[in-house]
Amino acid sequence: MSKLKAVILAAGAGTRMKSELPKVVHKILGKTMLDYVIESAINAGADDICVVIGHEADTVKKAVSYDVEFVLQEDQLGTGHAVMQAKEFIGNEGNVLILFGDTPLISEDTLLKMVDYHIRHDNAATLLSTIVEDPTGYGRIIRDETHTFIKSVEHKDATESEKMICEINSGMYCFDAKALNEALKTLSNDNAQGEYYLPDTLKSIMAKRLNVNAMISDRYEDILGVNSKVQLYQAGTIMQKRINFQHMENGVTIMNPSHTYISKDATIGADTTIYPNNHIEGKTTIGKNCIIGPNCRIVDSHIGEYVNVDGSTILDSQIGNYTTVGPFAYIRPGSIIGHHAKIGDFVEIKNATMGDYTKASHLTYVGDADVGNHVNFGCGSVVVNYDGEKKHRTTIEDNAFIGCNTNLVSPVKVEESAYTAAGSTITKNVPSYALGIGRARQVNMEEWVKRNR
Repeated sequence: MSKLKAVILAAGAGTRMKSELPKVVHKILGKTMLDYVIESAINAGADDICVVIGHEADTVKKAVSYDVEFVLQEDQLGTGHAVMQAKEFIGNEGNVLILFGDTPLISEDTLLKMVDYHIRHDNAATLLSTIVEDPTGYGRIIRDETHTFIKSVEHKDATESEKMICEINSGMYCFDAKALNEALKTLSNDNAQGEYYLPDTLKSIMAKRLNVNAMISDRYEDILGVNSKVQLYQAGTIMQKRINFQHMENGVTIMNPSHTYISKDATIGADTTIYPNNHIEGKTTIGKNCIIGPNCRIVDSHIGEYVNVDGSTILDSQIGNYTTVGPFAYIRPGSIIGHHAKIGDFVEIKNATMGDYTKASHLTYVGDADVGNHVNFGCGSVVVNYDGEKKHRTTIEDNAFIGCNTNLVSPVKVEESAYTAAGSTITKNVPSYALGIGRARQVNMEEWVKRNR
């Protein structure tokens, strides 16, 4: 198979977005529109990718998550002009996809079909087209009475009869690289907009009696572009449906797909149940037979199997098997929770490890700590990890018991099977099997109320 490259056009400002950000870096379910297009091109077999940038070029570069080449289009003079900037990248060998950074719904399946169609028909150029009810604004595909492709014409340059045609040019192509580069030399800007149109390369290619055709896709959603925040929402709704339905096909129960938001990069095991109003972001993995209750946010985290998470936030952390989290728990980055553990309501864990069967049932803060197995935190316990300048770590060994309202002033160690008394402030290590008490002795002042009322 011939080498396949991809050129992605991403130089426009996107003024209709009403945003300081370049259009292509706006996100859908946590991923930029441009990254969606790059990912589809890679999955369709593109070995090398070039992104044509212009408006806020540095911002676009920083937003790209993949290893790609960049070329700069200083003046935005049309799609043909944009592709001209990538002439050296395109070269004269193999085939090249021409894609847009603001069409995040383009799927690898559609691109694979277009490349296959291009090769099977020995085409020098293949357009991706589709049929829509309202073609306003799109270029039209013009065919003769035998349905043979004749040309593609921009909406603004189309005649009234041509504007009635509902087969539209998506703007996406697969070209023979050499044929494209030769055709780019023939482009002119003699048109209503004074721009260099990429579709005009087709005239030059056809003049050489090379094959040009349009492949009609039945997935019209794939070609939808995003030019406003409303269209960004519409594209997001379609992407949300695609992702959620794929998980459901794989055995995940999603109670209300319209109110569940899952990253394309997330993986979820079979027989896991996702309640409404959940946001599962980044490269999160969730094992099988979990219950993710309502109103959770889970970002770039690993959730084991048979885990129950209820109304909680988990960021860049790991949760072991058979563990329960929440409601209203906050697991901050760098935390590792063991198996069969319990992180209860209004418990916050930060950059800490919590061992197997360890419990912090309610109203507890554990930060910068290494906690062993079978440890119990009483209500109101706090690891005091910050001295105003530096953070320090606390160690709590296996089978320790932390009494209610204990303050553990870091750095400090509670050794194996040690206890702390309720209401204590612990500033020194507590040896194994000892009881640490750090509180003032109670004094009752008789008749004090009568004297001071």
